[in-house]
Amino acid sequence: MILPKDRDPRFVTIRRGGTLTDSDHQLLALWAASCAEHVLDLFESDQPEDPRPRRAIELGRAWARGEITMTQARTAAGHAMAAARDLSGAARHAAYAAGQAAAVAHVAAHELGAAAYAIKAARAAAPEGEGESAGRLECRWQRDQLPEAIRELVLDDQQLRNDICWSVFHC
Repeated sequence: MILPKDRDPRFVTIRRGGTLTDSDHQLLALWAASCAEHVLDLFESDQPEDPRPRRAIELGRAWARGEITMTQARTAAGHAMAAARDLSGAARHAAYAAGQAAAVAHVAAHELGAAAYAIKAARAAAPEGEGESAGRLECRWQRDQLPEAIRELVLDDQQLRNDICWSVFHC
């Protein structure tokens, strides 16, 4: 479970009673898509015939651009998660990262799921004994990609939810 029991109003859109602007919600979706895409090759090298995770990332970005509905992005998220279910290791985590990225359209707080699963994928793909180091490198790469407008929000979210996200945000 990567979502907190109590929803953080900073990740609920203004029209739903929270404080998240549409533009920041879109930035969260785009950042999550970048995190997932950064490790997507770990899925595609294992499952080259399965387009579902790549499609989820694409549709997450399309939602952020206003080209598709939230429901379409959420459906793609479910398909990417289904692609992960029978797998293990890096490929599984990379597919889950893609699913979480597309799910940001539905619930903005999934942004951290995309990042956490991408870090788990990087750790799992690393040579024996190098997983922690690979995870820290991935975490730092992700932080370097953060747009300034959402940087403080995401970094605070990482600190608050690190324990329920497998403690991957120590970088």
